[in-house]
Amino acid sequence: MMLVEQTTVPGEVLPVTEFKDHLRLGTGFSDDGVQDTVLESYLRASMAAIEARTGKILITRSYSWTLTNWRDLNAQALPVAPVAVITEIKVIDRLGTETVISPDAYRLEPDSQRPRIAATASSLPSIPQQGTVEVLFDAGYGASWAELPPDLGQAVFLLAAHYYENRSGLFTSEKPMPFGVSLLIDRYRTVRLFGGEGLR
Repeated sequence: MMLVEQTTVPGEVLPVTEFKDHLRLGTGFSDDGVQDTVLESYLRASMAAIEARTGKILITRSYSWTLTNWRDLNAQALPVAPVAVITEIKVIDRLGTETVISPDAYRLEPDSQRPRIAATASSLPSIPQQGTVEVLFDAGYGASWAELPPDLGQAVFLLAAHYYENRSGLFTSEKPMPFGVSLLIDRYRTVRLFGGEGLR
């Protein structure tokens, strides 16, 4: 399974001004405009960490998801949520020949935790031996920051501020998140049962 982000969040969508206001609640922040690029990088790092932890895409982007086989021939859970639309599904054989599947053969089953591709007939399209299937879709809460759930937006600010205040150290999404951030995002985390059933 391979998930590839096809588009990125435009810089003008990021709430740099609002983040500055958030930082002014603390000390040592200088609003000179020089730090805008740095603040944007902390917002992007915070978003990436929260998306990785929750499996929820905050700002809508396009994705490509490649599989070698379906987990279930009737329906396949998608790797992230929420999914707005499936734009294309194509089967690729071992020689690289692509066949676009008719949209009439499948439908999107929206779900806040585990959206799925469901077959409209007896099963999802077959994947040839040594071949793959590529699913193209758009995922995210919306194209603007205002469309984010408020608690997720607040979690991004808190984590970005944490990165800013501790910028002399090294931080990765693998390290424990601040307790306040964890409280805000816990209800968005996808509970994976049966060893991750539904994804592959």
